[in-house]
Amino acid sequence: MDLGYQGKSVIVTGGGSNIGRSIVLAFAGEGANITIADLDAEQGGRVVEEAKAAGAGDVQLIKTDVTDLTQVEAMVQAAKDKFGSVDVLVNNVGWDERMFFTRTTPEFWDKVIKINYYAVLNCTRAVLDVMIENQKGAIVSISSDASRQGEPQEAVYGGVKAAINSFMKTVAKENGRYNIRCNAICPGITVPNEADDVGGASMWTDIDSMFTPEQFEKIAKALPLKKIGKPEDIANAVLFFGSDTVAGNITGQVVSVSGGYSMVG
Repeated sequence: MDLGYQGKSVIVTGGGSNIGRSIVLAFAGEGANITIADLDAEQGGRVVEEAKAAGAGDVQLIKTDVTDLTQVEAMVQAAKDKFGSVDVLVNNVGWDERMFFTRTTPEFWDKVIKINYYAVLNCTRAVLDVMIENQKGAIVSISSDASRQGEPQEAVYGGVKAAINSFMKTVAKENGRYNIRCNAICPGITVPNEADDVGGASMWTDIDSMFTPEQFEKIAKALPLKKIGKPEDIANAVLFFGSDTVAGNITGQVVSVSGGYSMVG
């Protein structure tokens, strides 16, 4: 099925690593024009070449600190200047470090909130002006299943991701009149396929510091589908929600892609 991305302008934040990389390559396979917003220029540059080889119409990397609204506005303008518009925004940037809340500090809280929430606020605000002018657009934010039922050692991260869910629903209600759709996807644990699929700044650079092999095994056994998620699982869901062809009447939704870890009615 043609999802209608040929020649469309797509922004993917954090498009250099893991989930973001897979999202970029998925859009590339559909012939989209892609702007990767990432601080890791080296890793982002590798993904640019991969995306071109995968069939992207064109790809550009804009080194961007998405916690800085001025840089975000410049990045969105660069996407508009090169590709004529912005049709889809994927708020993918995220970061966490697993620890019990009693061990966290205000400095840690600020970092988690800025990277995971202010980034979404900044990017969404910057693209809305473009999308409202065009009277169309789709915004997909990557949340987390930690937002839906709580997860030990992810108190701040889960709380921030829950804020994203509510934010996306509100933005969907406010901007549906402009034919702008807004949805959120909640991954469970989603592990890179290869070490080269992430950059040096990724939280997955040292997988063993996140989970041990024994923990991965226990997690998989506890899931209804008995398997750990892969980046492609999330990328496929993003392609669905971003497409006016197949999801043109879907907005304000929060959907888990986690092997059944979270089942919210």
